[in-house]
Amino acid sequence: MTALFNYGFRPFFLLAGVQAVVTMAIWLAVLHGMSWEMAWLAPVQWHAHEMIFGFVTAALAGFLLTAVASWTGQRGFAGPPLMVLVAVWLGGRIAMAPGLGVPQSLAAAVDLAFLPTVAMAITPPLIRAGNVRNFPLVAFLALLFAANLLFHAPDLATWLGIPGLTLAVDTILLMVVLVGGRIVPAFTGNALRTRHPEARVAPFGWVDRAAIAAAATVLVVDLVAPGGHLAGVVALVACVLHAWRLLRWRGWLTRDMPITWVLHVAYAWIPIGLGLKGLWLLWQLQAGAGWLHALTAGAYATMILAVMTRAALGHTGRPLVAAKPIVAAYVLVTLAAVTRVFAPVVAPAMPQATWTIAGVLWIVAFVIYCAVYAPILSRGRIDGRPG
Repeated sequence: MTALFNYGFRPFFLLAGVQAVVTMAIWLAVLHGMSWEMAWLAPVQWHAHEMIFGFVTAALAGFLLTAVASWTGQRGFAGPPLMVLVAVWLGGRIAMAPGLGVPQSLAAAVDLAFLPTVAMAITPPLIRAGNVRNFPLVAFLALLFAANLLFHAPDLATWLGIPGLTLAVDTILLMVVLVGGRIVPAFTGNALRTRHPEARVAPFGWVDRAAIAAAATVLVVDLVAPGGHLAGVVALVACVLHAWRLLRWRGWLTRDMPITWVLHVAYAWIPIGLGLKGLWLLWQLQAGAGWLHALTAGAYATMILAVMTRAALGHTGRPLVAAKPIVAAYVLVTLAAVTRVFAPVVAPAMPQATWTIAGVLWIVAFVIYCAVYAPILSRGRIDGRPG
């Protein structure tokens, strides 16, 4: 009997992988001539929306539904309530699918329902447990909902001067900075204790606080003064602080532990993306034009793949060792990001070719993930415990 709905991470980590493949495949098909049937939304807007509010939110839901249970000591979200959440997410993807002809207002209503539903699922256990430390995650869900609302209501976004996708990208950046700042040093410290007992990861300190504050400032400045020199300066300051923060975690010592070093690779894309953003906004250097994909295809996607592959092993009773095909997936998703960000600079006359290569690398990476993890996510724990 399938265990797919025994815990929140199971269906949503699988759906995130499938969504990554399907969305990219449709995008590449459009680039190569497939007709576009969605009159109210351009292909590039759909691509951006579904990567954020389809792929990222599925992974986020899987993480939150699982983490909140661990943080509060309560039973994980499972069974029929979890099936309802999955149905709401699937409803949004169907409503936003090109070619089905769903009216804009109906598509917006169905798509917007998911994040509030997730918030309603995780808030009561946090309140019951008095887990104040993690209440900000509910606020992040509210910000992402606001970003999606602004995407679906462009007139409101124009009136407020807040592009929905900008708010979404910066909100996810802050979430990765906060959550990544917990798990990357923690998992690295655990790994180093077994391989390099003399090595120590730097404890949380003022560098971490400054880096978090810088990421929050990026969000604020992008809302009040987007695309200007101030935003460029803030991005460069944040770049330096996050690079410094990453170096303090001593990731190079985990080079023989793929399931750990991939977390460092994911986080490294944050200073890379912020640095490229600064170069682009301050001096319009072509080398910085790919900053957005450095954050999204680089930092966000790699961190999602890293967390999903690790958490699924841990929560199904398996050893925390990445299988060789998954190590290949780590490499492929990294190459996809490198290609998407830097190849257009090297070969500016061949944008479609470079986008295609990056997209194919991405698809292969997530096909491998789905093939390896579908059995893990749909079967019971190997130790026989519930979950």
